Amino acid sequence: MATRIALKHKESGIVKDGYYGFSWTTLFFGFFPALFRSDFITFIGGFVIWAIIGFMTFGIGSFFVGFVWAFMYNKYYTRKLIERGYVLAGSDADNTLAASALGVALPAAVAI
Repeated sequence: MATRIALKHKESGIVKDGYYGFSWTTLFFGFFPALFRSDFITFIGGFVIWAIIGFMTFGIGSFFVGFVWAFMYNKYYTRKLIERGYVLAGSDADNTLAASALGVALPAAVAI
């Protein structure tokens, strides 16, 4: 089950939701959650890879790609936001838990 964590951009102050944990929406809807989160490059790249593997394996491989991606996507998306300048902006306990799950260093406190 995915867990939501607030992220705030250091310079602009824009607040976005980041997630970590298993993505049920990605399991059921494939790469479309990336599209809905404005993660266009991931959507296009993932969809192309999914289609090619599905075509080569008569659809069986696309199921496995989707299943594996459901475990990876939330962490991937949130880490990409952190690389773009967002910092964890939840409570101290939530930030500690998220940093541990994401494998990132806990930043200095950010006030929302």
